Amino acid sequence: MKKILLALVLGALAAGSAVPAVAKDAKKIRIASEGAFAPWNGMDSSGKLVGFEIDLAWDLCKRIEADCELVAMDWDGMIPSLQQGKIDAIMAGMTITDERKKVIAFAGPYGTEQSTFATLKSSKLAGAGVGAERVDLADEAAAKPAVAKLAELLKGKTIGVQTSTIQVDFLEKYLPDVTVRNYDKIDNAAIDLAAGRVDAIFGDRSPVEALMRAAGNDTMTLFGPAMTRGVLGEGMGVGLRKADAELKGRLDKAIADANKDGTIATLSQKHFGYDVSVR
Repeated sequence: MKKILLALVLGALAAGSAVPAVAKDAKKIRIASEGAFAPWNGMDSSGKLVGFEIDLAWDLCKRIEADCELVAMDWDGMIPSLQQGKIDAIMAGMTITDERKKVIAFAGPYGTEQSTFATLKSSKLAGAGVGAERVDLADEAAAKPAVAKLAELLKGKTIGVQTSTIQVDFLEKYLPDVTVRNYDKIDNAAIDLAAGRVDAIFGDRSPVEALMRAAGNDTMTLFGPAMTRGVLGEGMGVGLRKADAELKGRLDKAIADANKDGTIATLSQKHFGYDVSVR
C-alpha cells in the first residue's frame, strides 16, 4: 500500500540499524491488528478486537498449533514494531505490494478488496460514472480510458484517504491534479467529508461501506468505478519478518488449507456478505 510511506521508511531504518528480530518460539506468536478497519478488523463495545481477520487469525493459529496473542496497534507503528521484535505478525488489512516486500515478507494472500470512492449524496460527484463498473489496473492499456475520465472528473478536488495505504499510491500515480488529504483512519476522513472539508474519500470498499451504514445510508454514496490490482496490490497478507521463513511456510499452508476447505469463504460471508477469498 505504499510508495513513500512513513511505515516503510521507519521499517527500512529499523532493518538497517539493527539485527533483524526472529521469532524465538514459533509456538508463541504475537499478532498485531488495527481495530479500526471494519469489517476486516474492528473493536467491540468492550474494546476487544473483532472482525474477519481476527476470526481468521484464531483459525490459522489452531492450524499451525501456535499459542497466539492478538494486540491492537496503530497502523504507522506496525512495520517498525515487527522489525524490532515487539510483534511477530501483522493481520491488519495490509495489502501485499512490491514496495512492502522490500522491507517485510508476507504469507498469503488470504483476501482481496476493491478500492472505491465515496462522496455526499448532495455532491455533484454523486452518481458520476466513467463508463466502467470495475477497473483492473493490472491491464493498464484497458484501464487507461476509465482512469483518464476519473482524473478529469476529480481534477481540482480534495480527496481524503488513510495515510500509508495503497490508495495513496493510486492517487499519486493516476490522479496528479487532485489534492490528497491524509488521515490516520478512514473514519476521520469521513468526518471531514461530512463537514465539507474534502470532496470525496477513497478507500477499501468494505470499510467505506461500513461507514456509509453507520451514517444511515442517507448521507454518503459510492461513485465511479471499483478498482483492483496493479498499484493496489496482490491482496491482503500476513506481514512477517523476512527472517521468519519457517513461520511463513506454516502460515502459507494454513491459509491454503483454509481457502480449500471453505473456511475463508464462510468467514467472508459472515463479515462482508460476499466472498473476499483469493481464488
